[in-house]
Amino acid sequence: MTKPISLCTFAAGVMLAFAASAAPAATPAPAPFTATYQVSQGGQAIGEAVVTLKSVGNGQWEYSNQTRGTSGLAAALGANSSETTHFRWNNNAPETVSYDYHMDAAIKSKQRHTEVNWNTHQVTVDDGKGPMNYASVPGMVDRNTTPYALGLALRAGKQAVALPVAVKRNVETQQFKVAGTDSVKVPAGSFQAERVERSDNQSFSAWYAPQKYPVPVKLAQSDGGNLTLELVSFKNGN
Repeated sequence: MTKPISLCTFAAGVMLAFAASAAPAATPAPAPFTATYQVSQGGQAIGEAVVTLKSVGNGQWEYSNQTRGTSGLAAALGANSSETTHFRWNNNAPETVSYDYHMDAAIKSKQRHTEVNWNTHQVTVDDGKGPMNYASVPGMVDRNTTPYALGLALRAGKQAVALPVAVKRNVETQQFKVAGTDSVKVPAGSFQAERVERSDNQSFSAWYAPQKYPVPVKLAQSDGGNLTLELVSFKNGN
């Protein structure tokens, strides 16, 4: 997604995904958490992202990513974004039911709503220019919940996977692999982290400590602004 620096790129937040490639270990049910990240560009902190997971009842969960500009151009433009997904827990993995994206800045605003009807197997996407429809795929997630799906897959021992991700006009199969283990130091601490790279897109890498956290400890994205997200804190529970 190249994009105006600190605007649309802010909304991307953490965008990675994993699915099964080998016989998986049992995956535990979701557990609520709050993870806070520092967002940097060119080595300078420009914002904060807060990711939360909580139960909303009826077998559904809410995964939210709230990002705001705190310094530099991002703060000057009032760049803030929110991504909220409701998902169901199906076959030991998240499966998207709905996704909402809002981005607000002094010079630009954007929004998108995605709804999945699992009875008719249809996805409807509306960004204010009229709805678009396409067929859903079992196990499908969206760009917001893919980091969580990735963390769960790594925790289960998976190393190379393909995940169906609902994007604007279709379901996109994204390929990922564990490319190595690195020593990573972020505000939350130092970790021996698994480095994940997207096989079909070399613009970013993510580092996970999957037995400790289900989300990345660090993510570097070169496409659309050279953004880096580093974990500051992680809290279990609501």
